[in-house]
Amino acid sequence: MKRQFPDMVALRSLLAPRAPRLDMWKARVERAQTVGDLRTLARIRTPRAVFDYTDGAADSEVTLARSRELFGSLSFHPRVLKDVGDIDTSIELLGASSALPFAFAPTGFTRMMRADGEPAVARAAERAGIAYALSTMGTTSIEEVALAAPRLRRWFQLYLWRDREAGLDFLRRAQASGYEALVLTVDVPVAGNRLRDVYNGLTIPPQITARTFIDGAMHPGWWFDLLTTPALEFASMNSYGGTVGALINQMFDPSATIDDLAFLREHWSGKLIVKGIQRLEDAVSLADIGVDAIVLSNHGGRQLDRATAPLRLLGTVVEELGSQMEIYIDGGVTHGADVVAAIALGAKAVLVGRAYLYGLMAGGEAGVDRVIEILTSQIRRTMALLGVRTLAELDPSYVTLP
Repeated sequence: MKRQFPDMVALRSLLAPRAPRLDMWKARVERAQTVGDLRTLARIRTPRAVFDYTDGAADSEVTLARSRELFGSLSFHPRVLKDVGDIDTSIELLGASSALPFAFAPTGFTRMMRADGEPAVARAAERAGIAYALSTMGTTSIEEVALAAPRLRRWFQLYLWRDREAGLDFLRRAQASGYEALVLTVDVPVAGNRLRDVYNGLTIPPQITARTFIDGAMHPGWWFDLLTTPALEFASMNSYGGTVGALINQMFDPSATIDDLAFLREHWSGKLIVKGIQRLEDAVSLADIGVDAIVLSNHGGRQLDRATAPLRLLGTVVEELGSQMEIYIDGGVTHGADVVAAIALGAKAVLVGRAYLYGLMAGGEAGVDRVIEILTSQIRRTMALLGVRTLAELDPSYVTLP
């Protein structure tokens, strides 16, 4: 082959340099292609104790691993030669439209992950047209979140407290601030044994010990945010300083039963979602008393280790109760294909927790936006490759569990 001198005009186009980015982290967040990429960035940017609080689970973390492994090992069965030119990811939840088949799950201590915390998550959810559940253990108040995202579909998550009057105060405030649904979490009679938190000596708020001082030197941005923004505390309750487990055991009522739901129904006029269901008979009991939705959930593996993956239980519950109430699942969801698989197997929607926290830790509000973009792209692509245009077209024939 005859050699020639390169065409300088063509060479210049190949070598055109990109404009330098002053915000390196923002650029890295924008380049992230998976939730796993954002998890890696979150691990770099955040002190170990804070990252481990988000990333970890109870005891040997078998429950969390099972949930993720089940999503990873399922098989899809696509149709071909189907018109998938116009994908529709919208769905109706609790009588109102959601742009996507997932909502943001309640997570505690969100400002510990990043100073802009719950308002950043709420604004991102509002822009995406999805619901966000504010945790009782949140670090931004019920009222502040409502002001931060006035058009957001707001849900409020509640535990059954020993102090019933405190619980009633939460309900009154949430109702006054336009929260449409109450998410009652029922799988925390006592605190799970989260060993990473124990080993890291995590307290709320974080305390500066010799270990955290050294770790802080490696994460100066996080510590600067912590020390130059309002104090990190529980916004919906009195100030508390101590371990997470000690707080749970002190405040939550281990003697609560299904009869206590009547107490909530008397004082809450909105929709009622019960989260933390892991057996069919419990789901049946809740259907019998008329709750609007349940979440099949093992608390992200953070409570009872060796628990069943919610996806494994989904088909049985949907077959028995799918016409009586809406059925959601959570736990181990890190990819849009996980969401699509859950919908195909009968879930009305999926709750996403850790994934958006990775985005928040990696890049603040922009990081949460990026998580939504990634999941949306993955959902749309998976639906197209399966040969479906709408979520209603999905059914169990598209998925096989191992």
